[in-house]
Amino acid sequence: MSAQQTTMSARDTAARTEILARIRRATADITDKDPETDSPIQWEYGRGIEMDDVVSTFVQKVIDYSATVVRVAPPDVPQAVVEGLRATGARMSAVVPTGLDADWIYAMRAAGLEARVDEPALSKEVLNDTEAVVTAAACGIADTGTIVLTHIADQGRRAITLVPDRHVCVVRASQVVSDVPEATQIVKPAVKEGHPLTWISGGSATSDIELSRVDGVHGPRKLYVIVVDDI
Repeated sequence: MSAQQTTMSARDTAARTEILARIRRATADITDKDPETDSPIQWEYGRGIEMDDVVSTFVQKVIDYSATVVRVAPPDVPQAVVEGLRATGARMSAVVPTGLDADWIYAMRAAGLEARVDEPALSKEVLNDTEAVVTAAACGIADTGTIVLTHIADQGRRAITLVPDRHVCVVRASQVVSDVPEATQIVKPAVKEGHPLTWISGGSATSDIELSRVDGVHGPRKLYVIVVDDI
């Protein structure tokens, strides 16, 4: 046996030992090792998981992704949108979907920002020249800190949420659910109608083989989330 084969055999043994040890730790709470008599877990897909505070968990998970989160009352949303744009560095323009709340658009324009409504559809050159995008959301997922867009009227087409460098997203507290299976039940009708989905977990980022991080490659590099306490 060559030295290389001996080394690989030792590595395989060590890996197998570690895997078996992890399995033993993961199954330590199973008192009955017989799979035929072990009691199955009563679980229903889409039911969600128990959490003490779903909205607060969502907020903390989103912050963990280096995004900014603020919580406001419903009457304060228009001003919060303007403040969010300013905080991300947007000074002149933002694209807005056709179904966005008119009060939010009015507040943006009153603050001196150009709200570029995506109707007719703005060209990629205009989108690339626009500083930010403002949208609503379909739901938020507490367990993963993820925001899901179904791209209906108040969220706009995918292009407007991917090209600008900053995204101000408004999520109602009543839209926040515990986990991914629960979220899929909410977005299922939109999927059946042919709408695409966009899942957002923090600002866009990627890294190369040397783990050099680059922000903004696949979408906005800055995410500002406004959670509206509507419940």
